[in-house]
Amino acid sequence: MRLSCKQEDLNRGLAAVARAIPARSTLPITQHVLLEAAENAITLSATDAETIAITYRIDADIDEAGSITMPSRLLADFVSTLPHEQIKMTLAERSRQVALECARDTASVGGMDPDDFPPIPAVSGGDAIIIEAPKLRAGIAQTVFSAATDDSRPVLTGVHFAFGGGKLRLAAADGFRLSVHTMEIDSKIERQAIVPARALNELGRLLGEASDGIVTITFNQAGTQVQFDVGHAKLIANLIQGTFPNYDQLIPATSATRTEVAVAEFMRETRIASIFARDGSGIVRVIATPGEGGAPGHLAITARAEEVGDNEGLIDAVVNGAEAKIAFNGRYLTDVLNVIDADRVAIETSSPSSPGVIRPVGNDHFVHVVMPMFVQW
Repeated sequence: MRLSCKQEDLNRGLAAVARAIPARSTLPITQHVLLEAAENAITLSATDAETIAITYRIDADIDEAGSITMPSRLLADFVSTLPHEQIKMTLAERSRQVALECARDTASVGGMDPDDFPPIPAVSGGDAIIIEAPKLRAGIAQTVFSAATDDSRPVLTGVHFAFGGGKLRLAAADGFRLSVHTMEIDSKIERQAIVPARALNELGRLLGEASDGIVTITFNQAGTQVQFDVGHAKLIANLIQGTFPNYDQLIPATSATRTEVAVAEFMRETRIASIFARDGSGIVRVIATPGEGGAPGHLAITARAEEVGDNEGLIDAVVNGAEAKIAFNGRYLTDVLNVIDADRVAIETSSPSSPGVIRPVGNDHFVHVVMPMFVQW
């Protein structure tokens, strides 16, 4: 194998596929990246051999085709420090030692037999759906943070994809909060699947590089795997098997109080309150008070910790309904406010013990439900 490529291209590709490599594994070769050189391109591949695989293609001058696996971390760290010049790679026949040269730097990296690398599944023959990459990226950002991080209920560690009626609905929940994002798509396919949140976190990064601004989603015929193709890169994930909860019944249909505030102000005061909430179980209290005599209402965001201190922040608000009091986990509030793509947000509440509903004003594509924390008022 003999080839050369740009340092910045190889660096970008190695960084992308490295996200599929597991932190710990009993299979040493999964700590390697597979490099395949052919037809004026290098295809880099990495997998954890269980949940996710990523392939990334970069342009290269191929003098002699070939393949090898190399330690991902060592190779990525070395390449990232090289100057922005051509990198030459040479692998002698029947050797596992790759010689690298860039400007005045040289290195020799030991690899492993590419035949031992876990096979990257070919996902084809099933449903294929084309979606605008920015749309899907926004939908993932507004849902994936709500997925569970523990495996006690595996279906909650993923994001539910529901295709139907020319729409795609994404939903994630961890038992304390629920995020639902709905987008219109040019497809009449009807199907449901649960995609691991870990895979979608990595996909969100790849979508920013989508060629032609589109992503093609393909399911295999068995309904066990999904592939996201953004052109030069592909992500394949094993689907989570099981039944996702009926989340529609968790979204309150009515509310006693609706409070509208500026997202930036709400975020600032929530972050301030969270500082004081660190020693108070993370509890942030929210009190909405309607205005009187034509005066604007206000929203008070407070937190307190015994023997440490307390704080209160006030922001102007449009409050429709009676005064409302409710307490939330401060981190849950900042998580959802971080992904609101609007200047103003509405908080809908019914009682201190009922779920709160958060919606961007002027945008009905996203809704977030968060369970309250029980406090003494």
